[in-house]
Amino acid sequence: MTVTLKDVATLAGVSVKTVSNVVNGYAFVKPENRRRVEEALAATGYRPNVGARNLRRGRTGFLALMVPELSIPYFGELAGLVITAAQKRGWSVLIEQTQGTRSRERETLSSLGPHLVDGALVHPEALEAADFPSPGEIPLVMLGEHAVDVPIDHVAIDNVLAAHTAVSHLASLGRTRIAAIGRNPARGTSSQRLAGYRSGLSAAGLSFSDELVAPAEKWHRSVGSAAMKALLALPAPPDAVFCFNDLLAIGAMRAVAELGLRVPEDVAIVGFDNNEESAFSLPSLTTIAPDKAALAEAAIDLVNRRITGDKALPAQDIQTPFALEIRESTRGR
Repeated sequence: MTVTLKDVATLAGVSVKTVSNVVNGYAFVKPENRRRVEEALAATGYRPNVGARNLRRGRTGFLALMVPELSIPYFGELAGLVITAAQKRGWSVLIEQTQGTRSRERETLSSLGPHLVDGALVHPEALEAADFPSPGEIPLVMLGEHAVDVPIDHVAIDNVLAAHTAVSHLASLGRTRIAAIGRNPARGTSSQRLAGYRSGLSAAGLSFSDELVAPAEKWHRSVGSAAMKALLALPAPPDAVFCFNDLLAIGAMRAVAELGLRVPEDVAIVGFDNNEESAFSLPSLTTIAPDKAALAEAAIDLVNRRITGDKALPAQDIQTPFALEIRESTRGR
């Protein structure tokens, strides 16, 4: 027999409207009622007719997620968490990869519309304010650190503070020549982390040296390795390095080992993102750990609220937590 909303409501001891609100992802349901409804949904095996429901509402039932590179673990992990958060609210997610170029980001953003998706989460690297659609065209939430002055919802960690925290940790170990790998003027993320790197040095009483900041067109392992070798070839090489993501850090640790040096005895290294690989590298990698699950939940909640009725709400700027995960690359074994 087909399970109906009324069946679920009877089992949960709530109204059909309450069950409908939970199924449709509305935020304003009492926690106790939501718990009872979710238990009743699981017990009855209720499955909504998503196609019919979206047709009645004039919606597609899809959200878009725009990221630079799925080959970078951070974005792959984030995409999985976004899909999970979206499914809880009845949405499916379409993923688009842009390679972080302005032309591809503009093309992707301009292709989004009510005929394809009901809303979008975008993680831009090169977009400028003029590239964004007019407010109200499609619900958008911007992810990450790209600082663009546009009146749309934004969810990110405080990257300046996070980078400052990483550098402060290295300075607390007595390291005095702290380098950075990852500078790329075309990436908004890079400018934020570079600002935090500089403020961390200043707070520790250390001077900034441009020769200790290595550029990185791509934030990949091979680039981190090449940058680390160049830094270690300096007349006064660094005794610590802050890498702008974990892949750069993994490459840097490989280069240190190839040159017969040790991490952290000769060079302490901190990464950023807390990818799964960072816990299993040898040595394990100290890294900035963003709460990726909280970021995904906050972003989906915002776009869901825009779509389901809060269109007039002023643009929200939400900062989600991060932590410094200290491992062997700075503390030793």
